[in-house]
Amino acid sequence: MKLVLASGNAGKLTELRDLLGDGGLQLHAQSDFGVADAQETASTFVENALIKARHAAHATGLPALGDDSGLCVDALDGAPGLYSARYGGVHGDASRNIARLLSELQGVPEARRGARFYCVLVVLRSAYDPQPLIAEGAWEGRILEQPRGDRGFGYDPVFFDPVNACSAAELDPAIKNRISHRGRALATLKQHLAVFS
Repeated sequence: MKLVLASGNAGKLTELRDLLGDGGLQLHAQSDFGVADAQETASTFVENALIKARHAAHATGLPALGDDSGLCVDALDGAPGLYSARYGGVHGDASRNIARLLSELQGVPEARRGARFYCVLVVLRSAYDPQPLIAEGAWEGRILEQPRGDRGFGYDPVFFDPVNACSAAELDPAIKNRISHRGRALATLKQHLAVFS
């Protein structure tokens, strides 16, 4: 069965396809159907994920998967949070987002650089589905002073995973997919995806 991802982000699409595996669902980016991004006007991750999924389902007539995720840094009172993708001023410009983040944390000691990636996934069977499937996941770590690694995307080069003692951008993709915020949320969501079979 086809499932439309309410995003055009190639990194998210690849990650989610890998995580879904061969479960019988074919995940397609909304851009494959000529659908533009929805306006994220809500004040929480779950509301934005619902907005995205509803927009994609309405435009395509297909079940939709909405993902809203971000990086929440303790020393910045949860910022960049909802604005993670555009923290540097341009949507999706990872180098500018990282540059601003490191600038904001300049001089902040390691003990106060705690952070987490947070993800909410929403599946709607149709645009007007009153019972969305919702799952969340978090990945605890801290922010490095300098980027490390060349894998992954977004803030991965500056997010340090204490369990594996490396940045998210240094992790093998299979390990990252298992332990990441998105991997954890999808593991929960997959338990409920039998409704599509």
